[in-house]
Amino acid sequence: MDNGCAYCMEGELVAKFGIKICELEASKVYLFKEQSHKGRVIVAHKKHVGDMQELTAEERSVYFEDVAKVAGALKAAFSPDKINYGAYGDTGHHLHFHLVPKYADEYEWGGVFAMNPDKVYLTDEEYNSIIAAIKKELEN
Repeated sequence: MDNGCAYCMEGELVAKFGIKICELEASKVYLFKEQSHKGRVIVAHKKHVGDMQELTAEERSVYFEDVAKVAGALKAAFSPDKINYGAYGDTGHHLHFHLVPKYADEYEWGGVFAMNPDKVYLTDEEYNSIIAAIKKELEN
């Protein structure tokens, strides 16, 4: 655990950019507040590691099962044409993937997604609706 890490400490640190949806076996899932891509989430490992090579093969396998489960939930809930996956961590040294639903007729189709376009923020009701749709599919 790192006291300066948003994913370890949660609360105000993570609230700057995300809303916790749930915890899975190896990960915590957050709705990314900036919703230029409807359903964009972050799947962060529960352990404070900076790289997947710091995990055992079994830990990696369980984590990637979580990532796949979340991707399946996003596909079922929102029917994107593609999901982009991004894992960077240059400044935040905690293993996490951005799962970014992409829609053929919408923003940034055919290109790399912006880390934070800072364009689309929702009401609490809209966030809750997206979270409920994701949770419903994760339970299936």
